[in-house]
Amino acid sequence: MSSHRYVAEYDDEDYQEYGEYEQPKDPRRPYEDVESYEPYEPFDDDLGAEDPRAGRGVRRVLSGAGGLILTPVALGLLAWGGLRQQMLVQATLSTQRDVFSIGLLVGGGILLLAVGLLGALSATGPILGGLVWGVAPGVATIAVPEWGFRLVKFLPKNDVTYGVTSWLFIGGLLGTGFLLIGAGLASRLARRRR
Repeated sequence: MSSHRYVAEYDDEDYQEYGEYEQPKDPRRPYEDVESYEPYEPFDDDLGAEDPRAGRGVRRVLSGAGGLILTPVALGLLAWGGLRQQMLVQATLSTQRDVFSIGLLVGGGILLLAVGLLGALSATGPILGGLVWGVAPGVATIAVPEWGFRLVKFLPKNDVTYGVTSWLFIGGLLGTGFLLIGAGLASRLARRRR
């Protein structure tokens, strides 16, 4: 065996004092040698001082008022437009179109949609609107039909009243009321699951 020792020559730049090689920089950390800053502290936007239930009362009042005001207007527009369309078709025995009737029907449908969307604010609006203007008069008329006639006497005598009377006795108001209550309850259940 040979006792020759091979000695490698190193450049002074590559060789460090302790004989270690300079480690290559990690490409994932290119700024490792930059002076570090204080760690970032995220801004805490949680307002612990405010009660999260504080705005519920205002939302409930707005939603309830909207439901009580918009629901009868929507039902009146739907009943009036439906009556006009029915009278036109029955009187002429044709399928003519009345633009005004169609506008009333569309407007009433959009207002009912708005009442249903009030459930995003609070379930109070759709539930109150459906209960007061749909379910209560509908159940009263089914239970005691004379009450339905007494309710109609409080309304002015015009096409809207005749349309609402028709909806009342055929169960249209009752069905619409239950649909609005269902929309309100669904929004409340969805909010609780979050």
